Amino acid sequence: MSILFRFEREQTVANVGGVRLGGQPGEHPTVLCGTIFYQGQRLVQDEDRGLFDRERAEALINRQAELSQETGNPAILHLFSRTAQAFERYLEFVEATWDGPLIIDSADSRVRSAMAGLVSELGLADLVVYNSLSLATGDEEAQALQESEIDSAIVLAYNPAVPGVDGSMAVLETGGTVRDQGLIPLAGELGMKNLLLDPGVVPLGSGAGAALRFSVVAKARLGLPVGSGIHNAVSAWSWLKGKDRQTRSFCDAAAAAMQLLAAGDFLLYGPIENASSIFPVAAMSDILVAEAVRDLEVWPVPEHPIFRLA
Repeated sequence: MSILFRFEREQTVANVGGVRLGGQPGEHPTVLCGTIFYQGQRLVQDEDRGLFDRERAEALINRQAELSQETGNPAILHLFSRTAQAFERYLEFVEATWDGPLIIDSADSRVRSAMAGLVSELGLADLVVYNSLSLATGDEEAQALQESEIDSAIVLAYNPAVPGVDGSMAVLETGGTVRDQGLIPLAGELGMKNLLLDPGVVPLGSGAGAALRFSVVAKARLGLPVGSGIHNAVSAWSWLKGKDRQTRSFCDAAAAAMQLLAAGDFLLYGPIENASSIFPVAAMSDILVAEAVRDLEVWPVPEHPIFRLA
């Protein structure tokens, strides 16, 4: 595992709104990204218009911020929206509630394009990570991103034609058999300076474990920050769905720790409601990794959890 070595290749450290992601394992604390306004979240009252329980949303956002301050693990708010209209409402609320970077996300490429335009108009582009550039990125979405002021993006390396690490790396570097151009060269053409790599996590039993090996391979070969939404592998596990909430939470936290031990620089940990279980696990994992690499002359940054909690 990654805690037994340091990468020979120089590691890029991205900077999004003052939050740093990347570097050698044990150097920077893992950045934790909780999702709010996701489909099916109970506090959302109308997904199309963006109506929601503001008091509950504020409490969840504040809790993530408190845990970030306590542990030393930086946080990004992963803002999901079904429509552009809803996103305007969400963004107005978040501007007044959250002091940190945002991941903007939607299942609809037209909504993502509108999001990119709006955050640029409002002067928030330097705080935003676009989620995501992928095999599904078409010309219109690419143009919208290029015309925006956003320069940070998650690059989704999911390759349904060739599952596994080799297929994911091909998508990034050359486009493989699916695109004429790799997603990393495309991202450069679109003005993206901070690239965060995500293999895309499939359900447990369908190859989810490849996401862990991808993290090590991608950092060794490309030197870019990596992470994943490994929570998705757990939430899609049909056997676990029949278990109690506590058991599901244990498995979710364990999966998060595995991603961090596999050289993860950031974690899309899923519903922001899970912050209270994920932050302690991430802090513990980061401390263990930092202690493991001391003999390899990798030194944690001053804000690392090892200096706050160990």
